[in-house]
Amino acid sequence: MTHASRIDVHQHIVPPFWAKALPAHGGDPSGTVAPDWSPETAIAFMDSQQIATGILSLTAPGVVQWPTTERREMARRVNEYTANVVSVRPGRFGNFATLPLPDVEGALLELDYALDTLHADGVILLANVGGQYLGDPAFEPLWAELDRRHALVFIHPGQPPLQTIHGVAGPLVDYPFDTTRAAVQLVLNGVVDRYPNVSIILAHAGGFLPYASHRFAELAQVFRPELDDPTALLKGLQSFYFDTALSSGDAVFPTLKAFAGDRILFGSDFPYAPAHVASCFTDKLDAYAGFTPAQRSMINRGKALELLPRLRHLTA
Repeated sequence: MTHASRIDVHQHIVPPFWAKALPAHGGDPSGTVAPDWSPETAIAFMDSQQIATGILSLTAPGVVQWPTTERREMARRVNEYTANVVSVRPGRFGNFATLPLPDVEGALLELDYALDTLHADGVILLANVGGQYLGDPAFEPLWAELDRRHALVFIHPGQPPLQTIHGVAGPLVDYPFDTTRAAVQLVLNGVVDRYPNVSIILAHAGGFLPYASHRFAELAQVFRPELDDPTALLKGLQSFYFDTALSSGDAVFPTLKAFAGDRILFGSDFPYAPAHVASCFTDKLDAYAGFTPAQRSMINRGKALELLPRLRHLTA
């Protein structure tokens, strides 16, 4: 690419007040330390990667470990902070708002505020919230409202309810597993069928979902005979969108392209993926010979514009 045009749907914000308070609220179960972040460092990274716009979101563990009332307050504070960053540079940044789950009532209130008052581009949901996954019936009212609003949802993994294993950090292996768990449950529990107006982006190319999708579709009825036939289940698994954050290269794209078709979007995972790591995966995307120019353009920008139409009329 010769000019900044990519739209990065997987870029994180690190509000300083959140990072400061996190250790007193359980820290990050994966052991990850919050990196330094500022709009200036984000823009410098974006310029180096020809990224026009980064959609900012608060990463795991979000606000789940705050007590209920404080959780609502912290989610509101994070969302207003992010909205202010976006308001200064609306062409450079966007906002996936944080909701105070597992407090569904609070999440619905914050959803209204984030979309109607702050004009967020969508919401981020963690794949599991205290061990409760997004396909759980408890979250049905939230999915119903997201569907009514035709909302855009970004699903990001966290540490699943498993112990990390010695020498293997949670974000290395457990995070892709967490995304896969959430996506399969959403399909098997019928959430994606009941709420087709919600557009869902899965982080990190869906974890292991594309690679193991036929296993999930064919084997599911063995354990739950009431489920749809494998063809219908596979169609449900293919209904998501998939970002390329930490998920590019010759070993990834043949399967992802065969599975996801044109439902692929650019993602970097900056700053939790340091600039040198994130740029490595951008290079792998640019070097992959299996995309036509039109397909590459859709990944870098075109598909995101379909999901984020406000960006069509904005410049940096």
